[in-house]
Amino acid sequence: MKLKFLFTFLCMIFMLTSVSASFPVKRHQTNNESNELIEVAVADLETPVAAASYNKWVALALWFFLGFFAAHRWYAGKPTGYNILFILTLGGLGVWWVIDLVNILNDTFPN
Repeated sequence: MKLKFLFTFLCMIFMLTSVSASFPVKRHQTNNESNELIEVAVADLETPVAAASYNKWVALALWFFLGFFAAHRWYAGKPTGYNILFILTLGGLGVWWVIDLVNILNDTFPN
């Protein structure tokens, strides 16, 4: 009974921390010259990976090797909910997976 309660408690803590971390976080920066407070949204900051452009051949390789795990969809920046649905249905039993292949080859996939 204690183990079951502990497991449930840890799962709830994990869910709460992952949900709160998914909201945009505002960071404050001060300008050293005038001491003005500047608000910068974390979503506006770009990492080198985020700044890199989409590559059709990388998406095709991810589709081929990790397609049923939606790796090509994560790479293209598709919505998280659809990616999870893609994984749970195994690529729509292969249909959605083949449609993604056609879209990747026609350069209409990241849109």
